[in-house]
Amino acid sequence: MPHAASPRSSNAPLAALVLQGGGALGAYQAGAYEALALRAQALDWVAGISIGAINAALIAGNPPGRRVERLRAFWERVSLALPLRPQAEWVAPVRGWWDNAMALWGAMVGVPGFFAPRPPLAWWPQPPASWYDTAPLRDTLLELVDFELLNQGPMRFSVGAVDVQSGNFTYFDNRRERIGPEHVMASGALPPGFGAVPIGEHFYWDGGLVSNTPLAYVMDQLPAGAARPVTVFQIDLFRARGRVPQTLADAAEREKDIRFSSRTRLVSDEVRARHQLHARLRRLAALLPKARRASAEVQALLAGTLDAPVTLVHVIHRRKNSETQTKDYEFSHLSMTEHWQAGGADMGAALQLLGRQGAPRPGEFRVLDAHPDAPMPRHPPAVTSKENPS
Repeated sequence: MPHAASPRSSNAPLAALVLQGGGALGAYQAGAYEALALRAQALDWVAGISIGAINAALIAGNPPGRRVERLRAFWERVSLALPLRPQAEWVAPVRGWWDNAMALWGAMVGVPGFFAPRPPLAWWPQPPASWYDTAPLRDTLLELVDFELLNQGPMRFSVGAVDVQSGNFTYFDNRRERIGPEHVMASGALPPGFGAVPIGEHFYWDGGLVSNTPLAYVMDQLPAGAARPVTVFQIDLFRARGRVPQTLADAAEREKDIRFSSRTRLVSDEVRARHQLHARLRRLAALLPKARRASAEVQALLAGTLDAPVTLVHVIHRRKNSETQTKDYEFSHLSMTEHWQAGGADMGAALQLLGRQGAPRPGEFRVLDAHPDAPMPRHPPAVTSKENPS
């Protein structure tokens, strides 16, 4: 049976960790979580898509003292097993070529503990529906995740997937249903690499096909009318902003960044606009006479407009100079280590920024980014002619 939440304290902010999908880049999230754990940041809720769902399960499915250990065990396991693990300076002059070679190697032989190429006989008399078999991932999850704790523990756990037949987006939530390894695998079943995962009478693919971040779900599920502050740590693996591509490889990478970074800024903008609208409605209602303000009609209009103050701490992976469009399936130990370290450093900076902030105002929605991009116009400026109109 689904487990009812046990809040830490009505005074402590509700803390949620929101993890975007991004394949091999997910080691960045593991490093970011380690930085949270080092600062004893308690979490009430973890939600993820794709690789974010796997990291989320490793967190929610282990006691606090073992979470980083289990994350480390997973990422060490899925790093390509090579007889030689070069230092970054050894391959620096050819780093882009090296990373692409590692991605190609993983695509050819599979990634240990994660996926394996289907054998030749699987392609006859007709080809399968996916390139790889993800049975190794199931075994890894069963070994590293305590699903009894994940379902019965105090932390809320949510992962998103897409129903292959209906095309509808859905969330599997331990507050509504019992979670197993198949729910985590469904959230990360990105076609055509990975096959659809059956759950009951339905088949599911990677939630990133519709939305690569569970931020909207978390925002929509926050209790209406609650005054308890909310802190959301949003860890993104793809950056929305970037340079104009100069080569075909650049174009492939930039397209992937835009596609998989989708909705984070859209959702945060929509939530901010909703908070502002609700505040305006309540200020308008306050101008009404007391009797009119207490009427059933006005109270019905004000229902659900008392928003909790929300602080969204945005931590974004920013590409290394050597990275290419293979970065999300390049599972070398060298890149894994660099991603992990970058996530820890960026989360550390984000926590320092958060610590310098005052308490949020009632109903406020604010976004914090320790490494903000320079402001960019949403639309190109209008072109005006320097010549006088004829």
